Amino acid sequence: MSVVDFFAEVTLPRAVVIHLGVTMARSRLVHVEAKPEPISIDIGETVLLVIDMQNDFGAKGGMFDLAGIDLSEIRSTIEPTVQILAIARSQGIPVIYVKEALSSGLSDAGPMHSPFGRMSKRLKMGLEITAPTGEPSRVHIDGCWNTNIIPELAPRNGELVITKRRWSAFHNTELDERLRALGIRYLIVTGCTTSVCIESTIRDAAMRDYACLLPSDCTAQPVARGVPSTHEASLQSITRSFGWVTTSRDVLRAFAAQYVAADPLLTADTIPTSTPGDTMCAPGSAP
Repeated sequence: MSVVDFFAEVTLPRAVVIHLGVTMARSRLVHVEAKPEPISIDIGETVLLVIDMQNDFGAKGGMFDLAGIDLSEIRSTIEPTVQILAIARSQGIPVIYVKEALSSGLSDAGPMHSPFGRMSKRLKMGLEITAPTGEPSRVHIDGCWNTNIIPELAPRNGELVITKRRWSAFHNTELDERLRALGIRYLIVTGCTTSVCIESTIRDAAMRDYACLLPSDCTAQPVARGVPSTHEASLQSITRSFGWVTTSRDVLRAFAAQYVAADPLLTADTIPTSTPGDTMCAPGSAP
């Protein structure tokens, strides 16, 4: 069993991530299989974006659930995103969360003739509800349970959370300014939904000359109102013009390949595996 296959098949134990972090310090470039072609990213010029993975879109009792939208596709992205978060954090790649939320008075929802205004009415943004936690909340309102990041992907202390009012993470936010201050050129993009907020963000990123890498299993587009999912169509559009599409598996393979290159004497048999009591490298557990 090769080391590359090992990394692709299992969750990364904390000991592996620690060792990987040490060895990767000697090699900044990561070569990722992707479409339309492989891409090399410099981890020192890369940010991981986690977009709209919040209760309104991915949790029971949130906006999508209340609207009768099947959450299974979005929920399926959580585990691969956990893996991407683990490897990014182990390499010191900054993680930036972006969530969508409106102010309490809905003054930023837009006029009712606008696309976002119509959507806000259809999805009952601002509706007062009782959250599954028992606390009072409001649909899609900033500072409420609905717009909190889902617990499985919760930000760590010090990780930036940006609030947007529209679909693109760049529209009227400080994201571009923050990225340029960090000297970022590459974005690993995760989140939902593929055809709306993810594609909008990647298109805007391309306009600003960022190279975006989208793991296709870390994003989803649920079916709603009988309209077929446009997930694949968006992936094709991004591949054709706006970025690179890969999988979480290929991202892990890329880091595993660099791991071997940095420590060529290592074999799959000598990689430390998790043992009883070992903490897996998931949000909130890695050192």
